[in-house]
Order: sequence, then C-alpha cells, then structure tokens
Amino acid sequence: MPLRTQNASSPAQTSALWPRLVLGSTSPYRKELLSRIGLPFETCAPRVEETAQPGELPRDLAWRLAQAKAQDVAAQGSGDVLVIGSDQVAELHGQALGKPGTHERATAQLQAMRGERVLFHTAVCVVRPQTGYMGTRLSTVTVVFRQLSDEDIDTYLHAEQPYDCAGSAKAESLGIVLLDAIESDDPTALIGLPLIATSQLLREAGADPLSWRTALR
Repeated sequence: MPLRTQNASSPAQTSALWPRLVLGSTSPYRKELLSRIGLPFETCAPRVEETAQPGELPRDLAWRLAQAKAQDVAAQGSGDVLVIGSDQVAELHGQALGKPGTHERATAQLQAMRGERVLFHTAVCVVRPQTGYMGTRLSTVTVVFRQLSDEDIDTYLHAEQPYDCAGSAKAESLGIVLLDAIESDDPTALIGLPLIATSQLLREAGADPLSWRTALR
C-alpha cells in the first residue's frame, strides 16, 4: 500500500491483535480530526474520480464517493487493515457545490449562499476486508449564512483562502463569522469527518477506540 504519512501525534505501534488503521485521504482537515481519537494511523490517497453521475443527488454523491475511496484504499493493502473513507458535498437548492479552486469561483459560491440555508453532506465509510465488514454513515449539517456584502466576501477570501473547501467556508476558523447558525448532531461533521459516526463504525468493525487505546498503553 503506498502510504503517504504516519500520524505523528500517536507514536505507539498497533498491537498484533488490532488492525492497521488507514485514513483514505490526504486532507489535512480529516487527518487532524482523526488524530483527536488518539489512535496510530496512516494515510493513503484514494484513486477515485469525484465527478457526479448524471442526476445524482448531492447526498448520494457523498455516500458513493466515501465508499469508493475506502474500497480503493483497502484494495491497495494487505493483511488486517481498517480503512476510513470520507467525502463531503455542499448542497444549495438541490445543486452540489464542490471545492471552488479559485478566488473567482469561491466568490460566486459565497454570493449565491448569502442569506441561504446550505446543506453539507458528509459521508464516512469504514472497510475491514479481512472480516468482510463495510459500513457507511451520512451526517448532514445545515448552515445558515448571513446576508454578506461583496466586501465581506472579498475580505474573508483574501484572509482565509478556502479554495480547497466545499462551499468555500471554513467554519472551524474565520468562516464562522459568515454564519448565523449551524444545525448539526455532530460538530465535527462540517469540518470533514463526522467523528461520532466514525466511532460507531469502528465499534461495528470490531475496533472500539477506547479498547484500542487501552491496548496501546
């Protein structure tokens, strides 16, 4: 498996009784979120085309891509591996909003979202090939944007440059000032990896995070 990075915050090695934990993503946001659980993990870039299929709903796109990423990374490995794949798609009026990539596209996204309720669908999939386990969850966050002026948008974008974020808003930092409300049952979902759902899936896969941490002591 072409592993890219090892989690530097958890130097302890995984016991032979536990699988190798692999995050199927090179996103620094997902890496930071998963590190909060305190388990040693590695990252691997999935080889998945992220283009939506004709007529595909935003939530279905997030679900499909999370599964595809986890399955692709799992297929690159051997032995007992536990792979986490995730994807986030923003939705405005039924249309998917991707990563803007440029200042101009980010400006257009935020102009379209001002005063609107935007849905952020974040799917997570956990795959453990050795046991045949695969589970997927979807966490949807509703974000209410303020009536932003063009000057607000331009100031924010120059300060934050969130061009790699779906919907152009990094709520974990300066993007919070763009919002009137966040409605969610998982505060980590909006950042890119719903840790409540991820923990549920890890337990289902036979890798309870608390028991795993105890074994690493």
